[in-house]
Amino acid sequence: MSLQQTPTPVGTSPKMPAERPTGIKLFFKKCKEQKALLLMSLPFVIWLFIFRYVPLYGWTMAFQDFRPARPLLEQDWAGMKHFVFLFTDPRFFEVLRNTLAMSFINLVLGFVTAIGLAILLNELRNLTFKRIVQTISYMPHFLSWVVAAGLVSAALSVESGIINIILNNLGLIENNIMWLGVPEYFWGIIGAADVWKNVGWNTIIYLAAITMIDTEQYEAAEIDGASRLQRIWYITLPGMRPVIVILLIMNLGYILESGFEAQYLLMNPMNMDYAENLDIFVLRYGINMGNFSLATAAGIFKTVVSFIFLFSANSLAKRLGEARLF
Repeated sequence: MSLQQTPTPVGTSPKMPAERPTGIKLFFKKCKEQKALLLMSLPFVIWLFIFRYVPLYGWTMAFQDFRPARPLLEQDWAGMKHFVFLFTDPRFFEVLRNTLAMSFINLVLGFVTAIGLAILLNELRNLTFKRIVQTISYMPHFLSWVVAAGLVSAALSVESGIINIILNNLGLIENNIMWLGVPEYFWGIIGAADVWKNVGWNTIIYLAAITMIDTEQYEAAEIDGASRLQRIWYITLPGMRPVIVILLIMNLGYILESGFEAQYLLMNPMNMDYAENLDIFVLRYGINMGNFSLATAAGIFKTVVSFIFLFSANSLAKRLGEARLF
């Protein structure tokens, strides 16, 4: 039986498929479809604009000899004087070294410990014990750094600190160590304190990423004779990789945000050369010494470097075919 094509009537054209919206039309179509989500995000956008973008007007202070008694537009303009001073001040480079060192230590230790704890918690089969471990690991995150710094100082005390007591009983040291009095130990102390305080909280998103992995992959690997370590290496870690990459990109955007409260509370005259970071430098010049222009210049430098790291990391992830922010 032969198929006959229905002839198109004279004077008419074949019906074309509907044209898909592109560009601006597609944008407004998506906005209309997701108007509920847009309305929910509107308060955050307003907050972001008021508290994050409007204050950027204050960056003009970096190019002025700012005096608090005068209106902003009536200040004496100084050009790049404060930036020149900033990049010729030896103390600034010491502070930059401290900031980068503590940020790198916190970044590496934070990722390694959080990923490791998430995998270990996922492998636990006793749900009661798993919940107890999760609760204990989460609790320090909810302590303020004022309390946490007090606990760290007590643990590192020369006379009654638990660290010295344990090391003495193990025979690893003969005399008690003044941990907060040795400048070279400060970066490690900050890294360990940050891990203790935040590792449990940081595991939450990795545990969520693990739950998104298809369980049939584990079943198939187990049938094929894969050990538990092999399943972790070939299934769990690759399944977590997109989340790890995204968080790494975001954390690189905060590479000059090594913290403030912990360093400020644990700093003393003996370890100040290794404890002072950019945030404390800005506070010291801006509030204590009244040089608001230099403090603003340092803040602008920190923001520009953070943008460079963020966009560079995102571009590198795009070239490597990994997950990215934009």
